[in-house]
Amino acid sequence: MKYIHKEPAYLLLEDGLFFEGQAIGKRGTTTGELCFNTSMTGYQEIFTDPSYYGQILIETHTHVGNYGVHQQESQSSSAKIAGLIVRNYARVYSRRDAVQSLDSFLKHNNVIGIGDIDTRRLVTHIRSKGAMNAIISSELTTKKELRARLKECPPMEGLELSSKVSTVQPYFHGDPNAPFRVAVLDVGVKTNILDQLARRGCYLKVFPAQTPYAELESFEPHGYFISNGPGDPAAMPYAIDTVRRILADDRPLFGICLGHQLLALANGVPTYKMHHGHRGANHPVKNLLTGRCEITSQNHGFCVAIEALDKSPNVVITHLNLNDNSIEGIRIRNRRAFSVQFHPEASPGPHDSHYLFDEFIQMIKAEPELA
Repeated sequence: MKYIHKEPAYLLLEDGLFFEGQAIGKRGTTTGELCFNTSMTGYQEIFTDPSYYGQILIETHTHVGNYGVHQQESQSSSAKIAGLIVRNYARVYSRRDAVQSLDSFLKHNNVIGIGDIDTRRLVTHIRSKGAMNAIISSELTTKKELRARLKECPPMEGLELSSKVSTVQPYFHGDPNAPFRVAVLDVGVKTNILDQLARRGCYLKVFPAQTPYAELESFEPHGYFISNGPGDPAAMPYAIDTVRRILADDRPLFGICLGHQLLALANGVPTYKMHHGHRGANHPVKNLLTGRCEITSQNHGFCVAIEALDKSPNVVITHLNLNDNSIEGIRIRNRRAFSVQFHPEASPGPHDSHYLFDEFIQMIKAEPELA
């Protein structure tokens, strides 16, 4: 095997914790909020998930890159993470149908990263101290330089990021002859969510995040989907207003992740910044309607405030996280609207929650023109 020259890279956290490692991906400097994902596979789906925009991702699995990259596994048109931290970085892959190495993919997508890091120590630190900003650089060499650049990075709380990843122009997805029309408010949507809806007979028109409700209605949809996405949901008054208008007209509505948080905010229930978030493909959630436990895929750093539900009697909890009892799903009383905090499209992750898409379709079928 050809010898690979290792170039140094540096990682500095805002509380002063410092690491030296190996430069991976593109050379340069990047900043963002640290987060970690506990999935053992699915790194390409994770890197291309728009919900990670503005975040430096720590992969807790020991080996990353060993099965390469396959185009069909991307969840958007490009990598969305601000940076990558790994322990063992595989530049050579073994999967036959992979089209390129992870190293080539990261460089093509301008993702700056660092390897040879004690990720167990780093994740333990975040679990104890909480999510915080960090800087990775393969060009700045002193802590003074790193600290000065890191100070320019804004905190995640209060950031509106959906408009950074949303489509610029509306587009269509699915079969134009499908029986159901669904308007998708793209605040950071994943491709596999669109595919799950299309497989169930939906013709989708995907709209930019700040599209007014009147323009969504011009598509004459049978239902509305509010997508996942990055940033602080409380910093999105435009989307909260859109959801309120959908509810006022009592249209079928399904939200996932950020869409779930926006549905809560539209009903007067606040959200809050979590200590270090939920990210992985193995989070247990209890469906309170069926009593069954679902193993779910998750990626969120904000959450709906459970203590505020007493002031919002129209919001009914349907799912709870069994690790910390945080809200994972809600329905709106006297409205055809529901949402979940986790990702039922399962890419990466298990298939336990696919039924939620079926429930949305059943809700659409009850529309007067389709009944």
